[in-house]
Amino acid sequence: MEQVLIHPTVDDAERINALAADALQLLIHLIATPSFSGEEDGTAALITGFLDAHHIPVHRNYNNLWAFNKHYHSAKPTILLNSHHDTVKPNAGYTLDPFEPTITDGRLYGLGSNDAGGCLVSLLAVFAYFYEDEHLPFNLCMAATGEEENSGYNGLNAVLPYLGNIAFAIVGEPTQMHMATAEMGNMVLDCVCYGKPGHAARNEGDNAVYKALKAVQWFSTYQIPKQPAFMWPVKMSVTQINAGIQHNIIPHECRFTVDVRLNSCYTADEVLDAIKSYTDCEITVRPGVMQPSSISHIHPLVLSGIDLGRKTYVSPTSSDQGWLTVPSMKMGPGDSARSHMADEYVFVDEIREGIDLYIRLLDNLVYRLIHNPELPLNDLC
Repeated sequence: MEQVLIHPTVDDAERINALAADALQLLIHLIATPSFSGEEDGTAALITGFLDAHHIPVHRNYNNLWAFNKHYHSAKPTILLNSHHDTVKPNAGYTLDPFEPTITDGRLYGLGSNDAGGCLVSLLAVFAYFYEDEHLPFNLCMAATGEEENSGYNGLNAVLPYLGNIAFAIVGEPTQMHMATAEMGNMVLDCVCYGKPGHAARNEGDNAVYKALKAVQWFSTYQIPKQPAFMWPVKMSVTQINAGIQHNIIPHECRFTVDVRLNSCYTADEVLDAIKSYTDCEITVRPGVMQPSSISHIHPLVLSGIDLGRKTYVSPTSSDQGWLTVPSMKMGPGDSARSHMADEYVFVDEIREGIDLYIRLLDNLVYRLIHNPELPLNDLC
């Protein structure tokens, strides 16, 4: 299919350059403003200022912000553009000040620059670009949300009821502007095996560690049978373990943590039932279970991206997609390999290129919908 830009290309270049410059300045200010999960008040104010400067009314709940395009119409399908403005805490390997934005050799360094600041400011620029367009065959909803890094309930999950009926979503995470059309879900389990304390020098007690070892061995070898064609198998990994209070006392309990990556063949409850039937331990599911998510490779959005030379893949990491029950894909400037690394950075050119590709993606989608208005948008997943 021929790639088509709906808007005049000369004007586009000037507008996109101006929006890219605004986006870069916003990202610089975001980096300089600490925004750990649940503590994003300062960055929420900066994003509000960006939208105000572009004359876009904004709504707020907790530290989440959202806005609709100027000519929103309830009869049209709505596309959600979402990315997060919270960050993890900087790790001990930083050699640069994580809150001092620095541009060196085309790289913008700073905490949250790559995950997911570059994606967020690019999507905000794209939303501003389309905001006043009267002829879009869909609505746009931009949501800049918090608490993504800790899967908090007061992030995207808290504002979904305010966003109306979403047909599908583009979630901004660093993917080198390729399309993560499927993402594994995530469930974290806290497990406890109980025994009986005794003196290590005598044949006393019931060692909880030995009981836990049986469960750990099962987690390391068991394969849940079903696997979808477009996702990996369910993966279970024991990631933490703790037992014992003293070298000469048989431990009466052993606690361990299991990271479970979910695919679309099973619900979280079905996986949990299987685990309980095969293991002899007490299991507590941590809050914030993230569901697997996907979008069909024949969805008009995906086909529009393929037209632009974008590749599709399955993402091994989780994101706010896990809160969504509609088709969604993850796409954004930057590289997932840089996320959470010391001296995190994004290339300045990636932001400009990301804005351009997002705009071309949506323009191609507009072209498809104009020529085939019956294309389904919310029932392909």
